[in-house]
Amino acid sequence: MIRNLILPSQRQMPVLGQGTWNMGEKHSEFKAEVAALKLGLDLGVTLIDTAEMYGEGGAEKVVAEAIAGRRDEVCLVSKVLPHNASRRGTIAACERSLKRLKTEHLDVYLLHWRGGVPLGETLEAFTELKQDGKILDYGVSNFDVDDMEAAAALAGGEAVATNQVLYNLVNRGVEWDLLPWCNNRSQRIPVMAYSPFVSAPPALTRLLGNATLMTVAQRHDATPAQIALTWLLHQPGVVAIPKAVQPAHIRANRAAHDLRLTPDDLKDLDRAFPPPRKKVPLAML
Repeated sequence: MIRNLILPSQRQMPVLGQGTWNMGEKHSEFKAEVAALKLGLDLGVTLIDTAEMYGEGGAEKVVAEAIAGRRDEVCLVSKVLPHNASRRGTIAACERSLKRLKTEHLDVYLLHWRGGVPLGETLEAFTELKQDGKILDYGVSNFDVDDMEAAAALAGGEAVATNQVLYNLVNRGVEWDLLPWCNNRSQRIPVMAYSPFVSAPPALTRLLGNATLMTVAQRHDATPAQIALTWLLHQPGVVAIPKAVQPAHIRANRAAHDLRLTPDDLKDLDRAFPPPRKKVPLAML
C-alpha cells in the first residue's frame, strides 16, 4: 500500500504519484502513455498529476482514457494556467479540464504558477468551484514562501491544500524555508515534488551518475533513480510525482516506495548533495 499524507481538509493524498508532463503531445505515443498510467494504477499508484498546459490538453485526454471505469480509485490533480486564472477564466478552464478528463470533479486543482491576475480572483474561483463540488481541494504550484504568505492572507487562502514545486537531490533550495513553512503550519500543507530525477542533461547525468548515489543504490540492490526517489519520499510532508512511460521504470518507481534508507545513507547523500546554507531563488522548470 502507498502511504498517504493528510491535506488540511483532512482528505488524503498518496505520497507517490504519476506525472504526465510531456504526455499527450504525439498521437503515436497515446496508447503507450495510457498503458503506462494504467500499469501504475494496477500497482497501486493512484495519484495522477496533469495540467491543461501539458500537450495543450492532450495529457488530460490520456488520463481520461487511463482512468475510464476506475475514477473512484484515483486522486486526480490538474492545473490552471496563470493567464486563465481570473475568476471567470478559472471556472471556464476547470470546466474544459473536466470535459477532457471525462469526470465530474477534480480531487485537487492548482494554479500552475503565479501570474499577472490578482491572486484573490483565483482563490475566489477556487472557492466557488469547491462549493459547487467540481473540485474537492485546491492549491498552488511554483509558489515560494512570500507567495504562500500572500495567499494565506487572502480570503480562501487558508484552504490552500498543497504546493507543487521542483524538488530533488540536486535542487534542495526549498528545504531552507519553504518546506519548513509548509510543515510548520497548524494544518500542514504537503509539498508535491515534480521532476524528482531532474529533467535533462547535464543535471540528469550529475544526479544519476553521482558516485555516492550509485554506492547507496548498490547497498540496497536498487538503481540510482530509485534511491533519488526514495530519498524524496523520506522527506517529511513530501509527495513525489515521477513521470514514466516504460513499464520497467513504472515498476521501479513503485518499488522505491518500499525501500528504507539508513541514517548513514542519508548522511552520505547530504555530503554528495548538500542542503542549502542560505535562501536561494525558487527553482522552476
